[in-house]
Amino acid sequence: MRVLQPAEWMKPRGFSHGVEFDAAGRWIVLAGQTGGDEKGEYQTDMAGQVAVALKRIIKLLSEAGAKPEHIVRLTWYLTSRSEYEAAGAGIGAAWRETLGRNFPPSTLLYIAGLVDQRAKVEIEVTAFVPAA
Repeated sequence: MRVLQPAEWMKPRGFSHGVEFDAAGRWIVLAGQTGGDEKGEYQTDMAGQVAVALKRIIKLLSEAGAKPEHIVRLTWYLTSRSEYEAAGAGIGAAWRETLGRNFPPSTLLYIAGLVDQRAKVEIEVTAFVPAA
């Protein structure tokens, strides 16, 4: 995988503008994961929900034999800009714990709500595992 970063562009923080693949491999596409735990319970704060969503993503990737470094795209749906901005430190900690230093291309969207009204975040994932 090659990260696409034009020399004259400022390097983004926390994501990449794009990636390129020139290899055989497997694609993995995950449905949006919310911050609800395995029992369907939600923490009340944004950082807590992001942490749970990221852990769910890692669990699903492991089911396919993939790791965080195989993530090539994230799409975030968030219900509150102010809660997201206030939760920056907690979200950063959750990211480091689950995704480490992997910063794939990402898109964040602020929306009016999600299907489960308790959900504050939903994250979709695309991953690519190169052939061995």
